[in-house]
Amino acid sequence: MTSGLAERRRTAREAALRGAVAEGLIGPSSPVIGLMDVDGVLDAVASLHTAFAGPATVQHTFAAKACGLVPVLRLLARAGMGCEVASPGELQQALAAGFGYDQLVFDSPAKTVEELELALGQGVAINLDNFQELARVDRILAGRPARGPVGLRVNPQVGAGAIGAMSTATATSKFGIPLRDPGAVEAVIDAFVGRPWLNRLHAHVGSQGCPLPLIAQGIRAAYELAERINETLGRRQVTGLDIGGGLPVDFTTDENRPGYADYVAELRTVVPELFDGRYTLVTEFGRSLLAKSGTIASLVEYTKSAGGRRIAVTHAGAQVATRTVFMPDAWPLRAGVFDADGSPKQGPAETVDIAGPCCFAGDLTAVERELPAIDPGDLVALYDTGAYYFSSHFAYNSLPRPAVYGYRADGAGHVRFAPIRSAQSLREVVEESGAAHADALSALTGDIASEGAGAPARTPA
Repeated sequence: MTSGLAERRRTAREAALRGAVAEGLIGPSSPVIGLMDVDGVLDAVASLHTAFAGPATVQHTFAAKACGLVPVLRLLARAGMGCEVASPGELQQALAAGFGYDQLVFDSPAKTVEELELALGQGVAINLDNFQELARVDRILAGRPARGPVGLRVNPQVGAGAIGAMSTATATSKFGIPLRDPGAVEAVIDAFVGRPWLNRLHAHVGSQGCPLPLIAQGIRAAYELAERINETLGRRQVTGLDIGGGLPVDFTTDENRPGYADYVAELRTVVPELFDGRYTLVTEFGRSLLAKSGTIASLVEYTKSAGGRRIAVTHAGAQVATRTVFMPDAWPLRAGVFDADGSPKQGPAETVDIAGPCCFAGDLTAVERELPAIDPGDLVALYDTGAYYFSSHFAYNSLPRPAVYGYRADGAGHVRFAPIRSAQSLREVVEESGAAHADALSALTGDIASEGAGAPARTPA
């Protein structure tokens, strides 16, 4: 049975596709766009806050890597979220969106001295990845207290989920201090001795493909270590537990399965003490907050047949759906077909491959799908693309980044749009490729006197 939330999501998406065509947001001059359901995002945030309501103080942060677009980040900030950042770029995006330094968590595994100095000086919460980084912070602080929370990331080594690349608690993961390695637990405890400013533990088991029991097992290990540290030190030095994010997304339906309530229920079963209020909790959800609210819509340029297989050639491929194209079994996407006015297409189904514009044979976003017959001028919509697909563009073939719009649809099907990101122009593509330095290599080799050298580079409008 389809839930009311899933039905609202579907009808709003269909209204947005019709509206995008009617307003000219998608068409021959803009053949691929992203669409973000604003109400869907706000519903997800509300669901997260409701699930964790209770005695424990919880700081919910959004993992900026999932969609580092400033208008989206600002929407989340105003909805009561903090922001987890893992690079200087994400840090600056979060600040531009209006997050205060005290609303940020900095998690990069490769922080430079300059980045650490900035975070420590501004009171940004930091999770340190290893003992070398801890020693670096010792030198920066030089005996002074840190202005914000400082945590140590540990790897509970509880194993992998279904997608190895998304599993961060394996025996050989690059993240954190591996707790099952000989002497590691004792070394972590020793790290807290004499460092009263070290007051958090951070553990993140993984994201897509990691089942809830595995995630809960990793968080249980971090909780037990916090208890052991405090008992050994004879004081409550560890006061916060950053439990990461990682709630998986169901890419096969419009439903939120599992939901945040399911996640919390699992945690309450495996580590009920987590919620008694003794520890401040920090979460870092990303994909689960936005994925279901995003749609990539593309014009169908051509249709053809090869070896008895129907193929629809669109403008959305590896440049926007990189993971799906290169790892289709791990990152499958649902696809829908709409006619030229944006209405869902009807009629008998046929087996078809949905191809993108990139110049390699594997640029396919869907293979052997049963869909209504597709014609040039139709639209193909890729669902559940609100996280990573909008902001992790792959610049293959120098394809420009598409425009992204947020939308709100009322019960009568009326839609309002707002720009999130403008489409990248061809001029910007050329400038990004080093046009300002067009003569640099010729000058280096002494060939600038040759005919035509030194002529100004032409850039398209």
